[in-house]
Amino acid sequence: MLISSVGSTLAFDIGLTPVFAGEDAGRLTFGKLEPLVGLMQDTQPDKLQRQLVEKIKAGTDLRTLIAAGALANARTFGGQDYVGFHTIMALAPAFEMARELPEALRPLPVLKVLYRNANRIQQFGGRKNEVLHPVVPASLGNVNVGGELLRSATRSADFDRAEQTFAALAKQPIGEAYNHLQYAVQDEVDVHRVVLSWRAWALLEFTGEEQAHTLFRQSLRYCVRHNNNEAKIRSVLPRLLDEHRLLDRQLGKRKGGNGWISELSQTVFAGTREQAAGAVAAALAEGYDPEDVGEAMSLAANQLLLRDPGRDTATISNGKKLVGSVHGDSVGVHASDAINAWRNIARVSNHRNTVASLIVGAYHTAGQAGRSTAKPYPRSEHVEKIRDKDPKVLLKNADGAIREKDQFQACAIIQRYGELGHDARPVFDLLLRYATSEFGALHAEKYYRTVSEEFVKTRPAFRWRQLVGLARVTASEYGNPAAGYQDARELLGLA
Repeated sequence: MLISSVGSTLAFDIGLTPVFAGEDAGRLTFGKLEPLVGLMQDTQPDKLQRQLVEKIKAGTDLRTLIAAGALANARTFGGQDYVGFHTIMALAPAFEMARELPEALRPLPVLKVLYRNANRIQQFGGRKNEVLHPVVPASLGNVNVGGELLRSATRSADFDRAEQTFAALAKQPIGEAYNHLQYAVQDEVDVHRVVLSWRAWALLEFTGEEQAHTLFRQSLRYCVRHNNNEAKIRSVLPRLLDEHRLLDRQLGKRKGGNGWISELSQTVFAGTREQAAGAVAAALAEGYDPEDVGEAMSLAANQLLLRDPGRDTATISNGKKLVGSVHGDSVGVHASDAINAWRNIARVSNHRNTVASLIVGAYHTAGQAGRSTAKPYPRSEHVEKIRDKDPKVLLKNADGAIREKDQFQACAIIQRYGELGHDARPVFDLLLRYATSEFGALHAEKYYRTVSEEFVKTRPAFRWRQLVGLARVTASEYGNPAAGYQDARELLGLA
C-alpha cells in the first residue's frame, strides 16, 4: 500500500523496493574478490583508504582494486544512484590515468575514486540497501531478436521483465549480450545512458567476462528507469537505417579530407538533431570510414565546449561551479564524453550497432548549440598576446593560468604551444596532475580520458583543439581538491 501511494520510482529511491519479483532474495557473490568487495562496502572511506594503501604496499595491484571497487559499486547501486554511477564510470579512466604517472604517484587517481566510491556507498546504506540481487532468467523463444525483446521490455518500464529477459540473453557470448543491450541504449539520448554502457564494457578488462552480466545490468536498469516513450530517436533511427539501406551495406573505408571533416562537424554542431543524424547516415551510406565520421562528431562536441559562454547565475552550484565555469556537467564536457562512448561502442559492436551508434551519437550531439558563442575560445586576440616560444616557459605560464582559474589564458597558451609544434606529452602531464588532484564535479577522470583518446584519434590539423578544451576545463575546475586526496598522498609517503 505504501509503495502504491508514493509511486514506484520514489519507492525505489527511498529503499522500499530493493528486490523485484524476478530476483532471488539472496546475494550476488564474486568469488575470490568477495572479501575485498565486502570491505569496500562495509568500511568508512578514511579507514578504507588506510587499509587499501596497506594492501598496495603489500603487493595488491591497482587492477584488483579497480575490479573490487566496480563490483562493490554495481552491487550497491545497480546504476540507480547519480553519484554512484558517475563513480563507477570514473574507475577505468582513473586506472588509465595511473598508467601515465610516475610509479610512486600511480595509486593516487585510483584511491581518489575509491574514496568517493566508499563515501557514497556508506551514504547509500551499504550492504543492507544493495540494489542488485540474483535474477531468474526468462524462457525466451527466438534469441536472434533478443535486442528487440529487450527494447520492448525496457519501454514497458518493467524492471522484472527487463531483468529476466536480459538474464536469458546474457547466457550468450558476451559480445552478443552487449549487442542486444544496445537496442535499449539507443532508445533515448542521455549522456549517462551511453557512458554507463561503455564504461561497463571497459571494466571487463579488470573484472573478467564472468562479471559481465552484473556490470551490464546497471546500464539496463538505467534504461528502464529513464524510459521516455516520446523520444523522437525511436522513429528517426529506423527510418534512416531503412532509407540508406545501412543494414545491407558493407562499411566503407573512404577517407574524408580536412574540408569534408570540417563540413560534417559543422552540420553536427549547428544543425538540428534530425539534420545531423541524416548527414551521418548519408556519409556512412557513401562509404566513408566510420572512424572519419566519428572524428567529425567528436570535433563537433569539442566545439560545444570551446564555444560555451560558461555557467550563468541560474546554473552555479554550491561554490563548486562558479559563473563562467565549464567543468562538471557542462554541455561541452557531456557532449564530448558521450561521443567518445558512442564511438567506442561502435568499435566493439556488430555491423548494425556500429552504424546505429554513430547515427544516434550525431542526433545526441546536435541541437545543443543554442547558447554557443559566435567564435570558439581562445579568440585570436588571446593567442596573439602569447609571445613566448620556449616550451618550458609556456608550460609554466599555463600552470599559472590554471591556478588563477583563467580559462582563456590557459586555452591561448596551449593553443600557441601546439601551433609551435611542441610535444604534447608535457601538456598532458601538466593537466593530468590536476585531473588527479581536483574533484572536477564527478567528471575529471572521464573527461581527461576522453581527451586522451580523442587526441590520438584526431588528425594533426585538428587534434590540438582537444587539449585546448582540456586546458579550459582544468582551469575551470581548479581550486576544489578531491576528498581524500591529500590523505592519500600522506599515506603513500609523498611530499
